[in-house]
Amino acid sequence: MKSMNTPSLAPQPVTPQPAAAPPAAPLTARALLKQFQEQFPPFRDCLPLSIGIDKQILAVLPDLNRKLMRTALGMHTGSLRYLKAVEKAKLRYDLDGTPGAEVTQIHRDHASQVLQERFKKEAERKKAEREAAAAEEASRLHLEKLNQLTAKFSRKG
Repeated sequence: MKSMNTPSLAPQPVTPQPAAAPPAAPLTARALLKQFQEQFPPFRDCLPLSIGIDKQILAVLPDLNRKLMRTALGMHTGSLRYLKAVEKAKLRYDLDGTPGAEVTQIHRDHASQVLQERFKKEAERKKAEREAAAAEEASRLHLEKLNQLTAKFSRKG
């Protein structure tokens, strides 16, 4: 005789429980760019993108915020790695990694110019930092000498 309190050994049907979704954080351009890098080979491999890649992205992700997408694209295409790739590249690539149109000499020259301007600006920034540090050190030494002289001549004796 089977007791009423004994659990049945027959498998019980499992009803899927909806996962508690964490509150959705607002998507940032950086997070979107990371998604692009995970989803699309040209972003991951930092290949020159086809002209009009935004239309290809919107065809795949139609609900995407256009302003956010453009910001993410700007971050990607403005990166040193991307500009260096364009500077040397011959072809552009579609979202799926298919080679497309040629990278024009005008675009390679523009990438080179942007890189040169960035490197120049970075060199100027570092020079200004070195000069500021040297001026600070000179000021500190000057103050130290003044304190030594003050101490020497202010002795009562």
